[in-house]
Amino acid sequence: MAVDLETLRKQLPNTLESTSFPSLGEKYEGKVRDCYVGDGRRTIVVSDRISAFDVVLGTLPFKGQVLNQIAQYWFDESKHIVPNHMLDVPDANVMIGQECRPLKAEFVMRSYLTGVTSTSIWQAYKGGARTFCGHDLPEGMSKNQKLPHPILTPSTKAEKGGHDVSVSREELIDLGHISAEDFDKAAAMVHRLFEFGVARAAERGLILVDTKYEIGVSPDGEMMFIDEIHTPDSSRYWYAADYEKRLAAGQAPRSLDKEYLRLWMSETHGYTGEGEPPALTDEVRVEAAKRYIEIYELITGKEFVPDPSADPQARIAKNLSLSN
Repeated sequence: MAVDLETLRKQLPNTLESTSFPSLGEKYEGKVRDCYVGDGRRTIVVSDRISAFDVVLGTLPFKGQVLNQIAQYWFDESKHIVPNHMLDVPDANVMIGQECRPLKAEFVMRSYLTGVTSTSIWQAYKGGARTFCGHDLPEGMSKNQKLPHPILTPSTKAEKGGHDVSVSREELIDLGHISAEDFDKAAAMVHRLFEFGVARAAERGLILVDTKYEIGVSPDGEMMFIDEIHTPDSSRYWYAADYEKRLAAGQAPRSLDKEYLRLWMSETHGYTGEGEPPALTDEVRVEAAKRYIEIYELITGKEFVPDPSADPQARIAKNLSLSN
C-alpha cells in the first residue's frame, strides 16, 4: 500500500464529515453521500462517513476519495455493458452525474451464503428459512458457502433512519414500488453488470461476494446505474487465494471491505444495529481506512494518491469554482 499508516493517522482530525454548498442546488443527505441537485445534474460529494447496519458510525481518513475513485473506475470500465449516470469527476471526493428518477428498490446480487446483519441471507438460513426473496435454498449449506448460482434479492428503499427490507420480485411489485416491466428490465441489467464485476474481481485475485445496485431513469427514459457500483460500501469482497482452505477449516474468509467493521461491532461489542453504536477507536478507523485503500489498489491496479487536505470542503469549493 502506497499510503503509510502515519499519513492515515494525521488525517484523522481532517476527515470530511459534512458539507454545505448551497449554490449547487437542493441538498439531499444520505448516510455517506451529500447530493446537490440543480440544472438537471446531480453533484455527489462523497464524505468520509462510514455506515454499517444502516447507521452512521463515524468517519475514516480518505474514505470518500477511495469510494469516489473506485466508483469512477467501475463506471468507466462497464459503460460498454450497461449505461450509467457519470458525467465528470472534478474533485477527488466529487462526481457529477445525470439527474435521474431513482427506482423505488435496491437490487442486491448474492453469490454466497453469508452476512452478519439480522436481515442477511445467512441469518435467515441459520434460522431455518429455505426460501429467501423468492429463491429456494438447498439443505445442508454452511456459512460462507457458494450458492448454486447468483441470485437477485431486491430490497425496499428505506427513508433516512429506517431499515431496508429484503423482498421477492412479486412482493416488491405488489407493494407498488415498481412495475413488472421495469423490474425485469433492471434485473437483466443487474445480472450483466454483476457477471462483469465477478469476472474482473477474479482477475485481481478477489471474490465479489455480493453487491447492491441502485438504478434510475433519466429524463429521456433511459434506465441507468446511479450512485456507486462495486465499491467496498456497496459490495463484499474476499481474497480468492485461501477461500477454499479457510472454508474447509471453518474459518471466515479474509475480507477487504467494511465487513471488518461489521465484525468488530458485532463480535467485539455485540452491536447489530439496535440502539447507540459503540464509538470507533482511532486504531479501528486507521485499519478500516487501510483496507479501503488496499481494495482500491487491488481492483484498479493503480496506486492510490490521496489529497491530504486540512480543509477538504475548501478544496472542493475551489475545484468546483464555488464562492461558498
